[in-house]
Amino acid sequence: MNGRACTPPPATAYTVYRSLMMSWIQPHWERFTAVSALLSPISLLFRVITGARRASYRAGLTSTIRLPVPVVVVGNITAGGTGKTPLVLWLAAFLRAQGRSPGIVCRGYGGTHSTPQPVRPDSNPYVCGDEAVLLARRSSCPVWTGADRPAAARALLAAAPSCDIVLSDDGLQHYALARDLEICVVDGDRGFGNGWLLPAGPLREPPSRLAEVDAVVINRVGARPAPLPAILRLNAQCLGMRLEASGFWNLQHANRRVSVEHFRGKRAYAVAGIGNPGRFFRQLQAMGLNFTPHSFPDHHPFTASDLAYAGAEAVVMTEKDAVKCQRFAPETCWAMAVDAVPDAGLEELVLRKLEATAKREER
Repeated sequence: MNGRACTPPPATAYTVYRSLMMSWIQPHWERFTAVSALLSPISLLFRVITGARRASYRAGLTSTIRLPVPVVVVGNITAGGTGKTPLVLWLAAFLRAQGRSPGIVCRGYGGTHSTPQPVRPDSNPYVCGDEAVLLARRSSCPVWTGADRPAAARALLAAAPSCDIVLSDDGLQHYALARDLEICVVDGDRGFGNGWLLPAGPLREPPSRLAEVDAVVINRVGARPAPLPAILRLNAQCLGMRLEASGFWNLQHANRRVSVEHFRGKRAYAVAGIGNPGRFFRQLQAMGLNFTPHSFPDHHPFTASDLAYAGAEAVVMTEKDAVKCQRFAPETCWAMAVDAVPDAGLEELVLRKLEATAKREER
């Protein structure tokens, strides 16, 4: 990897503001507080705007772009991580095993470029986005990123003509790109927080949106998951998913892989700059790892000082964070690789929907 290519950009007023804002607001999303009440008028306005936008696309008043290949969208209706990217990686592997040639488009959140561009395993995560680089490394598929999802998808198909299906990571609200299958991933531990839309709560769209998607996949980690709204019963395809750790790899020697036993008895720290750091920490605890946790805002621009802990014998992080830390991480740093393991019913659903799409196009 080109070390210079992964140099994080200097902190801007916006990145500092966003980090402080997210750290401050997220606790108020867990329950309805005085701050939530103060922000509720804006949330009501946001609900009206998102509803009108959705209705405009459904009524055909705002045009959508339909690609010459099927499009599968994986997204969520809450701000923050729910496990979308691991599920996209599972879908890519599943479709490749079925003889398909998938390509992936994503927003490239956290990157500096908004125009469509290809993403390679050695691309700069501060330009393309950390999730985009992780997808390129893990999927063995062509990956393109861009703020304009249809433009990114068209560029992908032009650059990779063998691609016969497009996966859109975090594209549920990008209605400009027509889709043949929608999968919404729900955080089974946090649920929908206080149930309010942004900024008073974590919701991008109201829970009623779940009745319209093809499948709801609930990512569960904790033994006592958060209660989910009754609206889930309106969707017959409500499936489960877990993130299964497949080992740890060293940031300076990526081919060096160990199990959790390697960290027994060591003074370990765990860092996470993802949407839900708690899920990562709970998974490590469930594996029997003793550590000191340190959380950062989602898409945090890590520096060497963020990994410097006196006396640390091991620092464990997510793969999404690792793509930004490899240039400067010491040999004590390890990334935990995880694989999505959804219920078997998801395979059947995907194949059935793709078959129906193929029959529809033949008419």
